[in-house]
Amino acid sequence: MTHTEPKILVGLIGAGIQQSLSPAMHEAEARHHGLNLLYQLIDLDVLRCGVEALPKLLEAARLMGFAGLNITFPCKQAVIPLLDELSPEASAIGAVNTVMFGTDGRTTGHNTDSPGWRWALQHGLPHADLSRVVLLGCGGAGAAIADALVRLGAQHVFLVDREPQRAAELAAR
Repeated sequence: MTHTEPKILVGLIGAGIQQSLSPAMHEAEARHHGLNLLYQLIDLDVLRCGVEALPKLLEAARLMGFAGLNITFPCKQAVIPLLDELSPEASAIGAVNTVMFGTDGRTTGHNTDSPGWRWALQHGLPHADLSRVVLLGCGGAGAAIADALVRLGAQHVFLVDREPQRAAELAAR
């Protein structure tokens, strides 16, 4: 990698993310592949704002030339109406953890939580009994895990959330 390599700008939007290992992990992996990547944390707590700031944050990232963003709590569902399109998996799950900025300025939301969790379960617990599964939490990550469980053939998934309506909505999806 030379100093003339273009820098790829990406980041993470979420609350309470100052201890995230994402910058070090992504930058190291990029270096391994000869890429010059800068990974920025956009912490709602540090900015003293909430999900209501998402439209401005997405626009600022687009204007600053970000290639994409990771999205985490509490933004995985709130970001959906702000995007131009969703991948089929993100649409089915109802949560986004990755936003890509196209060269045309359009935004596409993806969800990599479900396939990642599915892969980890298949490799870490290949013989897990999926006949009855209790899922605690039905937010963005919980929705992705529910999707993974269904795709893996779980027979009965019991959804538990501190907001019963959220569990009911996920069950209906």
